[in-house]
Amino acid sequence: MNTGSNEPGDVAVASGEAEADGVRVGSGLGSKAPEFIKARRALHVSWQVGIFVVGLAVVVAGVVLLPLPGPGWVVIFAGMAVWATEFVWAQLVLRWTKRKVTEAAQRALEPKVRRRNIALTVIGLVIVAVLVGIYVGRFGVVMPWELKHQ
Repeated sequence: MNTGSNEPGDVAVASGEAEADGVRVGSGLGSKAPEFIKARRALHVSWQVGIFVVGLAVVVAGVVLLPLPGPGWVVIFAGMAVWATEFVWAQLVLRWTKRKVTEAAQRALEPKVRRRNIALTVIGLVIVAVLVGIYVGRFGVVMPWELKHQ
């Protein structure tokens, strides 16, 4: 088994480089840890554990924010970005996510889709305005400072 190292203290790190037609192509995958950390196995494993714990805390906070008011998905993707500084699988997930978001943004800019989205937004706003009008007509508007104490 080739570990990419002949020295006992060296750590093999996925560089993310591939060879295409005899030319090395860097894909940017692999650890972004400083070289002095990658050079020592125990320090590098500790670094990876720390990155994993911090990323996990951020992702868990994002999951907690999903049902609560707050930017849940943004926080989850921030946690994935933390993981992507060290783990190839997270880098691949982020690449896939970026590709899908870009594709969705391009689809949203198509004239037919834009017209549909604008029409649905207008219909939704009209429905909300009608419901608010019905509520105000039935119960009226009472400002909080005009409430009588019970």
